Amino acid sequence: MVDSTGTAPAGERRTERLELRVPTSRTQLPAVRAMTGDLAMRMDFDLDAVEDLRLAVDEASATLAAIASPGAPLVVVFEVGAAGLGIHAWVPTASGTDVPRDGFGWAVLHTLVDSVDAGPSTQADVPGGDGGEGAVALIALEKNLPAPLRRPVGGADADLSVAR
Repeated sequence: MVDSTGTAPAGERRTERLELRVPTSRTQLPAVRAMTGDLAMRMDFDLDAVEDLRLAVDEASATLAAIASPGAPLVVVFEVGAAGLGIHAWVPTASGTDVPRDGFGWAVLHTLVDSVDAGPSTQADVPGGDGGEGAVALIALEKNLPAPLRRPVGGADADLSVAR
């Protein structure tokens, strides 16, 4: 799913939103890593930043898969903006389930991206949710482009399939 959100100031493009839903099985989680790497490369992140994003999404996906309700999908919403890439990953969970924020995996997330946040939420509050009150666990990541690379994205002439 692709969506252009919000309005952009004159001369700038809107944020592009892409949504990916995959089963939480180990055989399907690599699709999230592949999508992340592809988007990061098209946004002109350097190779180290692309790999950092791939690793961060791997860690977030594995963490969420471990606490997901049985049979629930992993939902990942990518927001490609002028300043960088925002990623909201979430899974439906039992009410009261929180995201583990201790241990090595959480420390790794903090070193790989510019900001990370996690916690319980509801379907009404997460990007791509169904608007209901169902419980979810969310990990939100942001990776900023270096200032000289920031440029408008989206709009009528935008094509994420063509490197600029």
